[in-house]
Amino acid sequence: MDQHCPLETRLAHLSPPGPVHVPSNGEPFWRHRCVFLTGSMTMATGGMSSPPSVPRHTNRLINEKSPYLLQHAHNPVDWYPWGQEAFDKAKNENKLIFLSVGYSTCHWCHVMEEESFKNKEIGEIMNKNFVCIKVDREERPDVDKVYMTFVQATSGGGGWPMSVWLTPDLKPFAGGTYFPPEDGVHRVGFRTVLLRIAEQWKENKDALLQNSQKILEALLHVSEIRVQGQESPPPSKEVMATCLQQLSNSYDEDYGGFSKSPKFPTPVNLNFLFTYWALHRTTPEGARALQMALHTLKMMAHGGIHDHICQGFHRYSTDQHWHVPHFEKMLYDQGQLAATYSRAFQISGDEFFANVVQDILLYVSRDLSDQAGGFYSAEDADSYPTTASEEKREGAFCVWTAEEIRALLPDPVEGATEGTTLGDVFMHHYGVKETGNVSPMQDPHQELKGKNVLIVRYSPELTAAKFGLEAGRLGALLREGRRRLSAARAQRPRPHLDTKMLAAWNGLMISGFAQAGVALAEQEYVSRAARAAAFLRRHLFDPASGRLLRSCYRGEENTVEQSAVPIQGFLEDYVFVIQALFDLYEASLEQSWLEWALQLQHMQDKLFWDPKGFAYFSSEAGDPSLLLRLKNDQDGAEPAANSVTVTNLLRAACYSGHKEWVEKAGQILAAFSERLQKIPIALPEMARATAVFHQTLKQVVICGDPQGEDTKEMLRCVHSIFSPNKVLMLADGDSSGFLYRQLPFLASLERKEGKATAYLCSNFSCSLPVTSPQELRGMLCP
Repeated sequence: MDQHCPLETRLAHLSPPGPVHVPSNGEPFWRHRCVFLTGSMTMATGGMSSPPSVPRHTNRLINEKSPYLLQHAHNPVDWYPWGQEAFDKAKNENKLIFLSVGYSTCHWCHVMEEESFKNKEIGEIMNKNFVCIKVDREERPDVDKVYMTFVQATSGGGGWPMSVWLTPDLKPFAGGTYFPPEDGVHRVGFRTVLLRIAEQWKENKDALLQNSQKILEALLHVSEIRVQGQESPPPSKEVMATCLQQLSNSYDEDYGGFSKSPKFPTPVNLNFLFTYWALHRTTPEGARALQMALHTLKMMAHGGIHDHICQGFHRYSTDQHWHVPHFEKMLYDQGQLAATYSRAFQISGDEFFANVVQDILLYVSRDLSDQAGGFYSAEDADSYPTTASEEKREGAFCVWTAEEIRALLPDPVEGATEGTTLGDVFMHHYGVKETGNVSPMQDPHQELKGKNVLIVRYSPELTAAKFGLEAGRLGALLREGRRRLSAARAQRPRPHLDTKMLAAWNGLMISGFAQAGVALAEQEYVSRAARAAAFLRRHLFDPASGRLLRSCYRGEENTVEQSAVPIQGFLEDYVFVIQALFDLYEASLEQSWLEWALQLQHMQDKLFWDPKGFAYFSSEAGDPSLLLRLKNDQDGAEPAANSVTVTNLLRAACYSGHKEWVEKAGQILAAFSERLQKIPIALPEMARATAVFHQTLKQVVICGDPQGEDTKEMLRCVHSIFSPNKVLMLADGDSSGFLYRQLPFLASLERKEGKATAYLCSNFSCSLPVTSPQELRGMLCP
């Protein structure tokens, strides 16, 4: 399931003995800007009024660090953070728990707060009848996943804000997503739901408790992922072929992407396609895989999902054309897309893709970077249209009227047809219309009426021809237009910035910078990745225990702060940080990153491995407040941790000689075997890893002086090639170094005739040495 806020929720009857739940209408809970399937639905009003200057209420969330929890610190609801104090209160007072889960840049979370959690009367009902708990899903993905599994299983949908009612021993029995405050024609309002559930608890407590126990047992059964008997990893040929077929069937031939609408970036799909192409370069299927990936990346970069003025990518497109986005920007999207566009450039050599990489990394460096080196989580979709506005609107920071653009770009263009202004050229190229270019279907609240979302409508050649310009002049004109619009946007109120820094998402961003540094031969990107990795080691790692922490926060005067009780890292934190450290080693050849990665892999094995059913649990054992230990079985907005860890384990084995890591990689694939063979489209990153597992990773060993020009030439050759089943290492001759201690066979590899020499090794036996980049290229691209 992807990260989004919900569209609409309707409540079923709340009467035992059947399980009590909130069903969806069978459609995904997408953002509000969708085509409505039921015309009579009344929708919640978007927009947020500005907070009063002196808050009337303050609850205990004021002591938290999470920006999301702090947003609710002045609600009249007596919120508790997830923890023992709340659990004890529920048990001691024999009260049900109301659990609300969201994140700070979620539009519908803001709406439900504005409508219900700021409402004094509703707050009184909540405080009287429930112990109310608020959770930031980005801080506690483990809690979110347990209860989202329940909501999805009982309603067929899910999203945020998530609203779940629990017994005092934390078992769920009713749930849903967004609720409007009052009853409507087709739905029950939040006030009514609260009162009905409170009444049920008084009159039918035993039935509710029995139901909650049954629901928990059913969830335990359906959520279990384990190896069946002596199962072995599935054959990669079939898995890859099925995944390609399923992606091809869902592919949009006109606009790219893998659905009609809404459209998500899904880097996991694109990376699968690149790997498929690399392993089947000469086949029609390989050509098809590459075409789908490159076309999708071009259409996304031209679309409104790409911020043409202030760089970076928005969360997703609400339409088929990548045009009108949900305007929130997430760090994990920027990190994965930087890596994916870097691969597109490696494969195609097309500078277009390199320019997009530079664009993403400029945005992250400027707007999502903490001065201590870490990366912030997200920018909100909503903002105030002007400094005098009292209501936030979605996209206000990003959209334009034709009038604004004309006023900013009035200059006549020399050499163009008579009367042409810079505004004319710019508006034509980016699809700007006098009445706005957003369809009412994409704008049910009329927040974007008369506004334009910039989208590249024509090739440079066609735009130039339209105005009688030489094609070479157009680029400079468009750059000047973008520069002026950027300066104008800088005067607008900025969206809320979530300054929480998460280990997992920082890992994805480090990989983005490191892979871009390699593909684009930009050392400054590698340096930025190293700075962020040093930040993680300093602020999100405990050297005494050897464990990662989940999160830290920007504090007063730009300090970095921790929660009073730091949140321990989850599986995804280890997996994405380990991947980042391997990527950073290959980009920098600094062995300390490799050493740390292998230490973290040992710790991951210790905390999360399931020795009975195989694969890794998402959270560690020993937390009594977690009813289930789950294994994520879907690559969504972020790849599932088990998917990425297959390749991590294979890389770790190559750098350490530990064969048990290869065995573990195979056991993960065996545990997910049924899903991989039937619906690999749900796990494209793991399907990709299946091929890497069966192909066996090739160790590309360069023997040479790190400062030597011949060594650098060989390294540039390796970096310029996309090869999904290689690991790179530099044998610098220092037998006391970390790599030589891990891999004794390196001592037997020599420089031929004193030149930098490359060996291609597999299972620790090596090819004949080569000393020219051309020969090496031939070995890497057979």
